[in-house]
Amino acid sequence: MTDKPARDRWREDYEADPKRPIDFVTQSSAEVNPLYTADDGAGMDYERDLGYPGSYPYTRGIHPTMYRGRLWTMRQFSGFGTAEDTNRRYKFLLERGQTGLSVAFDFPTLMGYDSDHPRSEGEVGKCGVAISSLADMETLFDGIPMEQVSTSMTINGPAAMLFCFYIAAAENQGADISKLRGTVQNDMLKEYMAQHAWIYPAEPALKIIVDMFEWASQHTPLWNTISISGYHIREAGATAVQEMAFTLANGFEYVERGLARQLDVDEFAPRLSFFWDVHNDFFEEIAKMRAARRIWARHMRERYGAQDPRSWKMRFHCQTAGVSLTAQQPMNNVVRVAYQAMAAALGGTQSLHTNSLDETLALPTEESVKLALRTQQILAFETGVANVIDPLAGSYYVEALTDRMEREAEELFAEIDRIGGVVKGIEGGWFQRQIHHSALRYQHEVDQKRRVVVGVNDYVDGDGEELEILQVSEEAGVLQRQRLAQLRERRDAGRVDAALQELRSAAVRDDNLIPSMLDCARAYCTLFEIRHALEEVYGAYREPVFF
Repeated sequence: MTDKPARDRWREDYEADPKRPIDFVTQSSAEVNPLYTADDGAGMDYERDLGYPGSYPYTRGIHPTMYRGRLWTMRQFSGFGTAEDTNRRYKFLLERGQTGLSVAFDFPTLMGYDSDHPRSEGEVGKCGVAISSLADMETLFDGIPMEQVSTSMTINGPAAMLFCFYIAAAENQGADISKLRGTVQNDMLKEYMAQHAWIYPAEPALKIIVDMFEWASQHTPLWNTISISGYHIREAGATAVQEMAFTLANGFEYVERGLARQLDVDEFAPRLSFFWDVHNDFFEEIAKMRAARRIWARHMRERYGAQDPRSWKMRFHCQTAGVSLTAQQPMNNVVRVAYQAMAAALGGTQSLHTNSLDETLALPTEESVKLALRTQQILAFETGVANVIDPLAGSYYVEALTDRMEREAEELFAEIDRIGGVVKGIEGGWFQRQIHHSALRYQHEVDQKRRVVVGVNDYVDGDGEELEILQVSEEAGVLQRQRLAQLRERRDAGRVDAALQELRSAAVRDDNLIPSMLDCARAYCTLFEIRHALEEVYGAYREPVFF
């Protein structure tokens, strides 16, 4: 405890001195005290609340050695144009020290459309790589040994389909699929909350996710079948506490769906992973990651009865905040990304993507993505942050912030329970409204200059910075249409029809869909053909109007 008379004297001096006329709040608009002392952590029990790295409740990290044993995976998100274009970019990044691949898909692929579908017009290859069949996936990984590389795929609505393309491509390389390592995002709940890349209604979408849990636990045990994502919730305008609480609530929902299938929690929970946004408030982001690990461990052990310590450990990927990047003075984004990356490392991430300075304008150029990768390498090898585990533990401020975020998350869990759970909250628009109100509040603070964004509402330069940006031509769309036409001519049409019919039948029977979907991939059925076959059984999701 602190010396009360000395503290009172300091408080008198503090009140007497002038302060800057700003709101002293976190990025999430939570009030920050002027000083934190031992009194703010008076109730903390070291063994209960912190423990040691690699030990329950994992507040200080999930591995005993953390970065002394192995650095985080440097995984740059990449994809544009055709599969050949992106294959060249992957080889460029791997040659420069990237340690994992992360696939960005174009908008038609994200929505389950083939490149020659009318709704794909003008969008093919523009915001990621176009993948319409197993043939494209084979090209994407041509010359890259899939058994030896860890791959993350950012895909949700058609996630199971792209996963099956990946498995089939690995089989065709001669890989042992039990050794494949990677992650498919596959988090549909946050799509309904924030990102809106959906296909089917919530119940069949959740059924397919659990199908993947079940199949992968038997056939691809090293593969993470879901990356429960707070990133898109935060990018849509949620606060840090909302991002953490809503994402954890989604994670608990997936666990409950697995248990309802009569799956052993310790068979699928160790392959659940998470994905966090890392925004500008340095300490709030670090505290968020520490609190999230502790909450997940306690709920998995005490609420869901997991016995395997691997089920208690929250493994997560981080990406620096895309929404924080500014088109004005884009070179400032290099600095933002560096601080955000350091917060991710101090928070104990297992892998990290650093945004490129030009991503608010276009897909990144090779030079800008190389600089983003070098940012991680300088952080890892030159700053010393990887030398000691959880160096901010014991900070009065960080521990108080960690505790506060945990308390507020538990309050949100209770509110979610009162409204009937996650799915009911989505269907009634509760989550969407919470995120919307937070986004409005933040934008109002920026508009009123109560929150400074350098180069946007203060420290503004008259002349804009000229950057060379990556331009994706319409040629990708032309080439994709030609390739799809050729694919349809050379494949076995009878095999395609039989595989699609069996997929429909499996959906009607309520079977696990992954074996039938994998047969569709092997037969070179296209993405939209698989999507449409299931849509005939499940229907399509239509979002109600909430506002």
